Amino acid sequence: MSTSTASSTGTSRKSQALNRQIVFWAITSALAGFLFGFDTVVISGAEQKIQALWGLSSGVHGFAIASALYGTVLGSLFGGWPTDHFGRKKTLVCIGVLYVISAVGSAFANGIAMFIVARVIGGIGIGISTVAAPLYISEIAPPAYRGRLAGTFQFNIVFGILVAFASNALLAGIGEDAWRWMLGVATFPSVAYTVMCFGIPESPRWLIGRKGDRAAGVKV
Repeated sequence: MSTSTASSTGTSRKSQALNRQIVFWAITSALAGFLFGFDTVVISGAEQKIQALWGLSSGVHGFAIASALYGTVLGSLFGGWPTDHFGRKKTLVCIGVLYVISAVGSAFANGIAMFIVARVIGGIGIGISTVAAPLYISEIAPPAYRGRLAGTFQFNIVFGILVAFASNALLAGIGEDAWRWMLGVATFPSVAYTVMCFGIPESPRWLIGRKGDRAAGVKV
């Protein structure tokens, strides 16, 4: 094999490895969409039990069940600030932490106030994810694949909804505390997502445009 051929092969393999990395980074970021869909729908299996357990009026019951959506509105409105100020990667990691806190807090809630706070925290994570995750994917993706990779976030929202319904169906018959398991099971994918986010690089666009670190941005 000639030197030029070997060099070309090495470059090709390096390019393939880079492409696989980009796909992994995009999928990792898009998992925030999975948690979005899962967290939004999983409450459907627990809402009647929650109303009966704490004797909620219709108004309080409605507010509690919709509390995650209120957090989502806040997160989507202000999600651009942490994404720009702290960076895409740190924001994605923090989103995962918010999901974990929400899942654990909802599962172990000892009253409606704790439950609402936990759900609002998760909703804030959801709202921020709608800003940070698609933005990150669009900034790391090659132009030719940007639409397809960014679309994985939307796919994961729908997939999360589907898994939430399936999870609720499987857990419905385990006893009085089934609703706690329905909400708490989100802890596992939330922790997995958070850990995976530590393995992704910062967005090169943010490094160059916001930090002025061209050397680090070019390396990504």
